[in-house]
Amino acid sequence: MLDLYVRTWQEQPLGADEYVISADEKTSVQARCRCHPTLAPGQARAMRVNHTYGRGGALAYLAAYDVHRARVFGRTEPRTGIDPFMNLVTQVMNQEPYASAKRVFWIVDNGASHRGQKAADRLTSAFSNAVMVHTPVHASWLNQVEIYFSVVQRKVVSPNDFTDLAQVRDRLRSFEDRYNATAQPFQWKFTTTDLDDLLARLDRHTADHHESSAGPAT
Repeated sequence: MLDLYVRTWQEQPLGADEYVISADEKTSVQARCRCHPTLAPGQARAMRVNHTYGRGGALAYLAAYDVHRARVFGRTEPRTGIDPFMNLVTQVMNQEPYASAKRVFWIVDNGASHRGQKAADRLTSAFSNAVMVHTPVHASWLNQVEIYFSVVQRKVVSPNDFTDLAQVRDRLRSFEDRYNATAQPFQWKFTTTDLDDLLARLDRHTADHHESSAGPAT
């Protein structure tokens, strides 16, 4: 996965017709209608958001991020699952340049919608030029789409003050359009060398812990 971020795969550079997609789901984006209007920030005054609200439902936001082109493809679904995820895949893979690409790598975590070899086989069966690559367990932070989701959380969802789900969808769609018009690829700095150093430190820590637990020899 880290090799894909620097456009290599199995020690070979990727071609111009090969792409890397980072995908995931943001679950339960809620529409919370505040009982009193939100007050915009003013001079020497922070934004004021009423703590009481009415619930307007929730939806799932699925996104696929082209790592090297800084382009986002998103969609909303009533919930997450295999079918919603494959809907996202189809949305991306049916358009150029991905439809005619030599290979499109899909980086995903180990969520239920795309877990394990079955998910990888399902992807390749639907689109022969698609290759699924899983992040290590408990390492979904390595998935670059999570950075995009953090931007969405700060700039779109917070503070959560939507009258209904239609307003949530419209806000997400508008933000996608603006993001795609201005975004640049993330300057990813965690390399395979950094990973090797981290694993070496963990090995040393584990060895030291075992030695201290064993106590002095008798």
